[in-house]
Amino acid sequence: MSRSESRALLLVAAFAVSAAAPVRAASAEPEAARVRAMTLREAVAYARAHQPAIRAALARVRAQQEEAKVPRSQWLPLAGVTAQIFGGTANNTTGGYLTPSFMDIPRIGGTRGVSSGTLRPYASTFVGGSITQEAFDFGRIAAQSAAADAVADVERARQRGAILDVTYAVEEAYFAVFAAKAIVKASDDAYERARVHRDLAKAGVDAGLRPPIELTRAEADLAKLDIGRLRARGGLAAAEDVFAAAVGVSEPALDVADAPPKPEELPALAAAITAAEARDPRLLEALAALRAQEAKTRAIGAELRPDLSLTATVSGRAGGAPPSGNGEPANGDGFIPNVPNWDVGLVLAWPLFDGTVSAREGAARAEEDARREEIAEARHEEIAAVRAAYAAVEIARGVLPGLARAVDAARANYTQADARFRAGLGTSVEIADAEAVREDAEIQLALGQFELARARSAFGRAIAEGASP
Repeated sequence: MSRSESRALLLVAAFAVSAAAPVRAASAEPEAARVRAMTLREAVAYARAHQPAIRAALARVRAQQEEAKVPRSQWLPLAGVTAQIFGGTANNTTGGYLTPSFMDIPRIGGTRGVSSGTLRPYASTFVGGSITQEAFDFGRIAAQSAAADAVADVERARQRGAILDVTYAVEEAYFAVFAAKAIVKASDDAYERARVHRDLAKAGVDAGLRPPIELTRAEADLAKLDIGRLRARGGLAAAEDVFAAAVGVSEPALDVADAPPKPEELPALAAAITAAEARDPRLLEALAALRAQEAKTRAIGAELRPDLSLTATVSGRAGGAPPSGNGEPANGDGFIPNVPNWDVGLVLAWPLFDGTVSAREGAARAEEDARREEIAEARHEEIAAVRAAYAAVEIARGVLPGLARAVDAARANYTQADARFRAGLGTSVEIADAEAVREDAEIQLALGQFELARARSAFGRAIAEGASP
């Protein structure tokens, strides 16, 4: 879930501007009572254990850890068997050799040397089993293993970032539910006050003490507040849906338990920036990506190092071609591999030059330069994000006293208007205006409290609070 989606649903809950906002059984108290509730600590703990985004990140880490085992498997022996039968010419001289991976030398068999060839075909068969063991790699496997481990470190940094993102999403959704509940309460209270005034206006009209327009205006205000109340409840339902999705529960909605914790005090800005540079997963991921690229460059260069291996083969073979010197072709004219052989060897292979490997190494070094520039970019963006989040908390905190004073003033204004209306001195227009001012002030205070909580949570995400460096 993106921050914009969460913010959009919060605005639905806060301002109730959409007539189509989902209303999940607004008057069905038994259903609402069945919605599970969680504290913030419980919600964060559950999300870290069950949220699909975190589970996917953990799966990627495990997959890369398994991938890192591949280079090390080159230390395991390589064993295999083969059975071969050929038909073809046999114009060659006797020689025994193995074929390195970077050099192709076809071997036909031990026939007599001739100055000119013949097109006559002969049968040739071969069966055998062999085992090859790496003896000394001159650091090539270690370099490849280090490169694979470095990629796993990148995935681990991404996983820490996913945990922080999910934690921030849970906190934001948690505070949004509290804000939506405060808006529902303000809307319900406004509706009940308007209903009392409508009843008073009706009584006055019935007694001939008030003109009929007082009742019609009170009925119109009551209907408007009833619509606002339904929209506010729809906004609360949407906020609970977002909270459930952020936590990762199976239920479609999740309620909040206990009072929301008070926002923590801000550290000094300089200390916050230092902490962010030391432990923010996005920056750590960029650093890990550079180390992975450097390890990859070294692994590519190590491909040109020598390689020393042990080999052993047991085989049976036969060929129908005339052998060199005296003798006759093998029994079965080469179709039965009845001539046994065995060998044990120590093979040194050294690819002295490979233009492709050199080009890949140069490209890898260019990638290192790109990663270094990305680190500088990430560090610059991180510092800017910390400063912006710090300022947002200061602004949200500074606004709250004014919002509280606005609520006090609006309530005092409403008390005076209510007294005038009950005494027959005020009109429905006057009490409706006072009611609108009071309801808006209470909603703005709830939104201000949410903004402070959300801004403090965003600041915690910016400096990676709770994340280890």
